[in-house]
Amino acid sequence: MTAAHGAERARAITMLTLSCAAWGLSFPGGKVFMAALEQELPGRASWVFSSLTIGGRFTLAALVLWLLQPRAFSRLTASECRQGLGLGVMCGFGSLIQTDGLTYTAASTSAFLTQFTAVLVPLYMVFRDRRLPTPLTMLCVVLVMAGVAVLGRFDWHALRLGRGELETLVSTVFFTAQILWLERPIFRGNDTLRVSLVMFATIAAVNAPVFLAHAHHATDALAIFASPAVFAIFAGLTLFCSIIAFLMMNRFQPQVDATTAGIIYCAEPLFATMLALFLPTLLASAIGLTGVANETMTAHLVIGGALITGANLLIARQPAAR
Repeated sequence: MTAAHGAERARAITMLTLSCAAWGLSFPGGKVFMAALEQELPGRASWVFSSLTIGGRFTLAALVLWLLQPRAFSRLTASECRQGLGLGVMCGFGSLIQTDGLTYTAASTSAFLTQFTAVLVPLYMVFRDRRLPTPLTMLCVVLVMAGVAVLGRFDWHALRLGRGELETLVSTVFFTAQILWLERPIFRGNDTLRVSLVMFATIAAVNAPVFLAHAHHATDALAIFASPAVFAIFAGLTLFCSIIAFLMMNRFQPQVDATTAGIIYCAEPLFATMLALFLPTLLASAIGLTGVANETMTAHLVIGGALITGANLLIARQPAAR
């Protein structure tokens, strides 16, 4: 590996870690936003809130990217359209199912099960390449899974395969496919903005029929504008968790192998927990919600964070896969 290639890989790992920080906002911010929607739309099914949260964010994100590049659709290549559609379908269904599953299981369980992408990606590579992962890769997978389990205070005795757990596991299959689809060499050279625009529009299209099928009225979508504060949270989630995070992912993930990317993405629960130390009550007070509490600093955060961070530092030092 040349020095230039090594520097490029290190920069990609840094940017993907920052994308995890942006995604981390979606847990405390998303929980408060969905609580605000439930307050505005009592008696609706959980699919209404999950589809409106995900579909609404990516509708706005697609509009923003289109305004930044008005001629994007006319310049789309067949490869960019194919890549964006694939990413949108996988991420759209994965995010929708994961968000709905969060309603029926503990946040710690959801966070732990979602990180099974770090296990599924290397397993797929074993079957595809007929070659075992390096010992360092296997060590990093063990470290991140242990870190997420400690961080979320995961209780094996409380684990049951109910609706929430099953939905979360199904979502990891979609997220794994998304990581692998983005890695494909045939898509190298595609324009990140145009691919992301197609991806965002596809995610919105995936969620729209789910919302319309479960909402009482199409006007339920106006709950996003319930107050300036509620819309500000929605806009913040769109900017950081959708636009910035996925632009960085789509731009930089192809510069590392899929296994490394899967391990890096396990840092998301660490950032989510750190933000949850102060953000929930701050956001809840801004929109007049009560009964929302922050997380507290515990040994679980320190130990789990150390394990996840250690795994990311180790995988960053591993030479790039050929």
